[in-house]
Amino acid sequence: MTLTINNLEKIEQILKDDDNDYQIELQEGNILIMGPSDIESSEIGAELIRLLGNWIKPRKLGRIFDSSGGFIMPNTDLRAPDVSFVSAQRLKRTVRDFGNLVPDLVVEIKSKTYRVSKLEDKLKLFLELGAKVGILINPDELTVTVYRPHGKITLLKEDDKLTVDELFPGWEIAISELWPPVFE
Repeated sequence: MTLTINNLEKIEQILKDDDNDYQIELQEGNILIMGPSDIESSEIGAELIRLLGNWIKPRKLGRIFDSSGGFIMPNTDLRAPDVSFVSAQRLKRTVRDFGNLVPDLVVEIKSKTYRVSKLEDKLKLFLELGAKVGILINPDELTVTVYRPHGKITLLKEDDKLTVDELFPGWEIAISELWPPVFE
């Protein structure tokens, strides 16, 4: 049975009284249920959102969303990247619903139970459907991989700088800024 967004919304209503925190996505008519991620991955996502927000908000470049923000894709999938960005020109006002568009930037952060290949596939699908940049953050390897349309892939490590000039001209961060600090 192929499920739709309406089926997914009914399932969410049933699960809302459950004390567990599920993230639900729809992929090719199948429901994907994911539990919370590990706190290191969560902290990395929060830090990236903070660093991006410090640049984006004063310049009114667009909107940043966390892993709870769901987007209905042109192929009718409902997906929620760990971090996403939509330019101000494409989303002038936030809606109280799923976004019915492909974000300009999608970021996936590998948690301890995810496989890199599945995250790469998810990013590549976003790029095929219209995203301008996909980023995979891998805390296990301390790497950031940047994907762009037409297959261009850039691997960044500790001393490298992450830039996304096509969306955030002038913004850059050292890859080392993403990793959680150690408090002694």
